[in-house]
Amino acid sequence: MSGEAQATAVARGLVVAIDGPSGSGKSSVSRAVARRLGTAYLDTGAMYRAATWWCLEERVDLTDQAAVAAAVDVMPLVMGIDPAAPSVHVDGTDVGEAIRTTEISTAVSAVATNLAVRAELRRLQRAIIAAESSASSTEDAGTSFSGGRGIVAEGRDITTVVAPDADVRILLTASEEARLARRSLEVHGAADAAAVEATKDQVLRRDRDDSTVSQFHVAADGVVTVDSSDLDFEQTIQAVLDVVEQVMATAATTPDAGSGGEGPAR
Repeated sequence: MSGEAQATAVARGLVVAIDGPSGSGKSSVSRAVARRLGTAYLDTGAMYRAATWWCLEERVDLTDQAAVAAAVDVMPLVMGIDPAAPSVHVDGTDVGEAIRTTEISTAVSAVATNLAVRAELRRLQRAIIAAESSASSTEDAGTSFSGGRGIVAEGRDITTVVAPDADVRILLTASEEARLARRSLEVHGAADAAAVEATKDQVLRRDRDDSTVSQFHVAADGVVTVDSSDLDFEQTIQAVLDVVEQVMATAATTPDAGSGGEGPAR
């Protein structure tokens, strides 16, 4: 992304929303993009994992939707939004590693598909996005990690429900084969047939369950699709940065253009 375009984007309190299915690389790519842009980074999926950890820690029956919602409503969650060192703390405990365990991955859908939980976490997500994108250069900037420069937020329904008015909205996707291989490498350290098979249920079941409450397989109007099936990590980062630059350049020359305008599919 050119220095001029980046400076313009940052001055406006840029909001980039990135959605996509499991294993598409949206977390690692979004974090890298945030570092390049000098903005905050929000992993909304980690919030659902943290909520799951909290409910299990509090011995809440995950099948009791009302009890789960009540527990999440009072969850003392603090999201660290520095892309260089994102963190998740619940009740003062660093749960960054704990929420990535197989136990949480297996249980998270029960919490993430709870509509009351989604409503509460979306409220928190919107508050964080607003703080990072609209803080002034005076008092409010002091309470904002980015000083109001902006944020890259990623996760389920971020482009359609949480931040439909984001400046740039991207659906990061990849073929099922590529997604399974990536998640297998992440979880098992290998992408051979056995490792992929061991990961398959977790990835595909999570997508199937989550698709009952959010849409993340097909780009909504105004959302740009970036297909990373044949791209490596660095190429995917650049593809996303290219979309940010293109969308922001179009917005700069079209005053009446809506946020998150159409862009070229990849």
